[in-house]
Amino acid sequence: MDAKSVLFLCTGNSCRSQMAEALVNRFLGDRWDAYSAGTQPAGYVHPLAVKVMAEIDIDISRFRSKSVDEFRYAGPDLLITVCDAAAEDCPVWLGSGQAAHISFPDPAKATGSEDERLAVFRQVRDDIREKVFSYLTQKA
Repeated sequence: MDAKSVLFLCTGNSCRSQMAEALVNRFLGDRWDAYSAGTQPAGYVHPLAVKVMAEIDIDISRFRSKSVDEFRYAGPDLLITVCDAAAEDCPVWLGSGQAAHISFPDPAKATGSEDERLAVFRQVRDDIREKVFSYLTQKA
């Protein structure tokens, strides 16, 4: 069975979409090829996203923030927006695939000590794994 492709779209492509891409490729890679992009790429992957993914043995330290323009003609089977701004800013997807919206709070906006901010990143990571995996399992 060939894997389907999923593109995770966020505004900055620095946290949520990066974590979703890595989680899906690690745990659902036999059924899904995951990619991520941003409508306004931040130009970096957030260091705390790198840190919380490393806690579960997934290295995203070499990932890069990418523009949705890189994927405009790639035609993923499924486009998932993971933040409200991307869902609003995203132009009509011209590919043949389906689109879905599964929103998560932006962990980059968390305040407090590093431990408090890490807790927010962990919660978003775990919520992505739960909600996105549930959705993709139904679609596979």
